Amino acid sequence: MIEPPRIVEADAQAAAVIHVTTPRDRIQEVMGPAIHEVIDAVSDQGVGPAGPVFAHHLSMPTGKFDFEVGVPVTGPVTPTGRVKPGQLPAATAVQTVYQGPHEGLHEAWREFGERAERELGDRLRAEGLRPGDTLWERYVAGPETSPDPGSWRTELNRPLVREEAT
Repeated sequence: MIEPPRIVEADAQAAAVIHVTTPRDRIQEVMGPAIHEVIDAVSDQGVGPAGPVFAHHLSMPTGKFDFEVGVPVTGPVTPTGRVKPGQLPAATAVQTVYQGPHEGLHEAWREFGERAERELGDRLRAEGLRPGDTLWERYVAGPETSPDPGSWRTELNRPLVREEAT
């Protein structure tokens, strides 16, 4: 279901984003329109998309999602409608890739968390690192690349933060 977790250095990436706050059970009805809106805006401005669509969750999911839907861009973004300039932050992160339909992402994140702890937990603790309160997923290949959901690929990222000394 997922590739082995690894630690990566992610560079900051300029983006166009739409901020969304929605109950968990409405994610599928709000995500599609937000994706189309941000892609249309950057296409009209001639600055993108310059990479895969992403969802940057600003807090850990609970009963609602608080996140940004975005796409990387090649130049400045002029705010239009809900679309604003933004970025994916630079971060040391634990990363994996999930292959399968988007409906399986919840289970993929659960498996990712368990596997990252099992395979990387001792190393992270030794280096004084722990998962932070944000996460992002990049939709590397999806319905736009193949009608077969089994071939879709989503990159999962958990930024790491330094443990504070007590």
